[in-house]
Amino acid sequence: MNFSPKEERARFGKGEIMRPATPKPASPLSSCLETLKKSWSKQKGIAGLWQDWPKIAGAQLAPHCQPLNLYKGILFVGASHPYWRQALQYNRPHLLANLRTAGHDIREIRIQQHHPGPTQISDSEELIWARHPSRIDVHGITPCPICKSPAPTGEVSLWGKCSFCRRQEIQKKTSLSDHSN
Repeated sequence: MNFSPKEERARFGKGEIMRPATPKPASPLSSCLETLKKSWSKQKGIAGLWQDWPKIAGAQLAPHCQPLNLYKGILFVGASHPYWRQALQYNRPHLLANLRTAGHDIREIRIQQHHPGPTQISDSEELIWARHPSRIDVHGITPCPICKSPAPTGEVSLWGKCSFCRRQEIQKKTSLSDHSN
């Protein structure tokens, strides 16, 4: 039979009552982040690889190549230029040794050309809203050709009907495709 520690018990009449255990002291946010980083590296998945990659690949290779995928112990690494791809090929045994030393269970490394595209800068929310087809203050109102209700002209020119008729059309298509399968 197990007994609770004395600090968690208190006398009450002829018996004892349980008190909650004293909570652990709060830890600062930085230590929480460090714990999270350690758990990433313990997982040894792609997140752990991304975390450890600068140490594994080294200062010269790391900026020019990156882990792309991890599948059944095979690590796919992308190189930004054929020169760096060749450097990775020559350093493959060293990389594999570094990966295993860091605790990652990698059987094989496959190197491929990887051209990360430029980051696409999306339009601002104001610009998107200014062009939105449902804006009646920008596009005006016209009757829907199907239900004859007033509808934004942008919607009618985009779909040939108002958004309500469009939604009904999509629902009919999805219900027909669900029944045919």
